[in-house]
Amino acid sequence: MTNKLKNERGQTMTELALVLPILVVIVLAIAQFGVAFNNYVTVTDAARAAARKGAVSRESGDPRGDCQAAGYAAGQNLNNPGTDFVVTCSSSWGIGSDVTVTASYPYSISLLGWVVASGRLNTTMKERVE
Repeated sequence: MTNKLKNERGQTMTELALVLPILVVIVLAIAQFGVAFNNYVTVTDAARAAARKGAVSRESGDPRGDCQAAGYAAGQNLNNPGTDFVVTCSSSWGIGSDVTVTASYPYSISLLGWVVASGRLNTTMKERVE
């Protein structure tokens, strides 16, 4: 009788069945957060690149277009430039004025088909026109 009470082979399987779904959800959440953070870093870098290009493109024929093109080029791994991924540049393009670049990209964090969080990743950068 004491030999049967010490047998715990089923306990490990039961514990695994209870803990495994929680661990899978945590791993998926980490992956989704990593993708969203990577997109945020890309959007921020695209805004920085666009602001820098806008700051040095004062004498260009189309400084706003050059600024936006630099932003879209820096964020080329994001989906749908111009619709989902949007870069806007504004300035008077005079020496010493500011170039303000705003970049925006949608995000959605979903776990097992349920949307946990969604919205837009927004960032703004300013550079002084040279």
